[in-house]
Amino acid sequence: MRRGRGEAPRGDPDAYRGARRFLRALPPLLIVGGVLYDLATPPTYTAVPLFSAAPLIAAPFFSTLTTLLTGIAAVLASIGLHFYNRTADSIPSLTETLTVVTVAALGLLINRVVRRSGERLASAREIAETAQKAVLPAPAERIGGLRIAARYEAARADAFIGGDLFAVQDTPHGVRLVVGDVRGKGLDAVEAVAVVIGAFREAAEQESSLEGVAARLERALAREGTRREGLDAFEGFTTAVLAEIPRSSRSGDRLVRVVNRGHPEPLLLYEDGGVTPLLPSEAALPLGMGDLGMWPDRADESPFPPGATLLFYTDGLSEARDPAGVFYDPRARLAGRIFPGPEELLDALVADVRRHTGGGSTDDMALLAVSRPAVGQPERRRTMPVVPPAGPRVGPGVGSRVVPPGVPPGPPSGGAEGA
Repeated sequence: MRRGRGEAPRGDPDAYRGARRFLRALPPLLIVGGVLYDLATPPTYTAVPLFSAAPLIAAPFFSTLTTLLTGIAAVLASIGLHFYNRTADSIPSLTETLTVVTVAALGLLINRVVRRSGERLASAREIAETAQKAVLPAPAERIGGLRIAARYEAARADAFIGGDLFAVQDTPHGVRLVVGDVRGKGLDAVEAVAVVIGAFREAAEQESSLEGVAARLERALAREGTRREGLDAFEGFTTAVLAEIPRSSRSGDRLVRVVNRGHPEPLLLYEDGGVTPLLPSEAALPLGMGDLGMWPDRADESPFPPGATLLFYTDGLSEARDPAGVFYDPRARLAGRIFPGPEELLDALVADVRRHTGGGSTDDMALLAVSRPAVGQPERRRTMPVVPPAGPRVGPGVGSRVVPPGVPPGPPSGGAEGA
């Protein structure tokens, strides 16, 4: 699964490159500095601390061979200076040389430990990535005549999977999908994700209604809760939104049915740049909280016109904050924008969230975009950025169009023409 096109490490890459160059130059600089210090000072002064520091600094950052060569250079520099000062046969000089040899050997040991730990970490990351692909496989780009794109953005750069989930499946009843967020973190959350995804795959094929799929997920989580211990046995739950997009009718009309169980409402992005949230007609508890009360699920229907895109997301998007504590508002940020397809939409959205938060995030974020191509729609269209480089001009109201500089204002609905 892709984590973002052209994703760069969080933070300043130039600063990382400068730090790496400095670390590479530091061991030889210490040795050269130690030689100069010893030559510029009386024989009673020693540069052993500098010679000893060189292999220790090289150990965690360089290969075993480089660490060995650094230690040899430090030892030879120490011995050479003792011969130059004609103190090689003195007890203090022998002690200093033995100290440098011991520290160099310790540096080699540290290097081996660090390299072995790095290999284990790489193996753990590979296992985590494999587990992610098994639990959350990336959906196909086209399913049931729809264009699909998905993205999982972990809050931690070294994490691959957490409690957010999504799945898309082509069934006899149409394309069905689920996006959810399991309470908690760690392996328990991953187990719950696997339970929800597995139950959804089976129920999506067998149940004739979307409400029936939601009921199957509720029962699956209830069974999972009976075998858990501790707090999760009583407070485990999953917010989820389920959707169904039936096959097109003879007239070409298509709609989307949505069952929302305590999850952020999906957004319907129209071809002209308009954005509408698909609000549930009745509030419902998250999955796994049936003990607190059960109400029959009711699927809400909305038109899904050609050229429109459905955006599903977890609260990692809507609760992302900027340094001032302001939440990210996907509806306002996407109003008036058009994109060539769902992949480009998610790329722009992820980049805009990073700009909003300053590159940091406290929660995982799962995104799923489903587009219905219009008849005769070209593969590529002119794309407006989420945030215009020169700053937006916002009219009255949250849903008003944001007009980038140099683009003539269109109709009030925010129509942005395709190329």
